[in-house]
Amino acid sequence: MDRLPTRIRPEDWLRGIFSARAAAEGGIVRRKTHDIERIVGHDRFLAELDRRGFRAVQNGGQTVIFCNCEPVRILR
Repeated sequence: MDRLPTRIRPEDWLRGIFSARAAAEGGIVRRKTHDIERIVGHDRFLAELDRRGFRAVQNGGQTVIFCNCEPVRILR
């Protein structure tokens, strides 16, 4: 199981997410909601989504980030 270092700078963590191949190609990335809150905080994460024009949804302790500006539609 991948474990995050006990101390990671929020800037490095955000850079890592948004430089992932899937993000760079306009796809999706998924992270544990707990990690987002612990490392960068909810408000800062939302501000970064807004800055990039991205959207995200949460479910079952996971946050799915849509790394594009397309609308998101929940089917069921």
